[in-house]
Amino acid sequence: MITQEERPMATIRPATAHDIARIEEIYDAIHTAEETGAASIGWVRGVYPTRATAQAGLDAGELFVLADGGTVYAAGRINREQVPVYAEVPWAHDAPPEQVLVLHTLAVDPAAAGHGCGTQFVRFYEQRARVLGCPELRIDTNAKNVNARRLYAYLGYREAGVAPCTFNGIDGVSLVCLEKWLGTEP
Repeated sequence: MITQEERPMATIRPATAHDIARIEEIYDAIHTAEETGAASIGWVRGVYPTRATAQAGLDAGELFVLADGGTVYAAGRINREQVPVYAEVPWAHDAPPEQVLVLHTLAVDPAAAGHGCGTQFVRFYEQRARVLGCPELRIDTNAKNVNARRLYAYLGYREAGVAPCTFNGIDGVSLVCLEKWLGTEP
């Protein structure tokens, strides 16, 4: 990543077909970090996430990227799709599905870790929720992913529950489900 002084403002935009190869590179870098013990995310190479994960998000028009100077450093999928295990979670806000926005598969290039990409992406997600009229935000992460959990807590997300499940083809996941309420209390 270029230095702060040289860097133009990173932007978040809808992904394009041209971005898929770069997103796959980010997934591969995360898988390598996991396999070498440099990170503990809970993802499995060849299972989740894969190029097909990114392609599905692109095809649905729900995939976004954070780009800086023409290079993609982060990607994530934003939609209203709540995974089935969410039904088991004691959410603080019982919002109707059309008022819930979910962030899936937030991936930041390990080489850009610590440079604010994750924070900027989550702030973008929150702004998108406001524009779409979704006061309830939901995110999930593997319990192993302490860095993501720390980031989400810092950004005001509450851990609503931990659900044991098979998640995106990965067995034995303890899925931490988080929420943030942007609306006013009833």
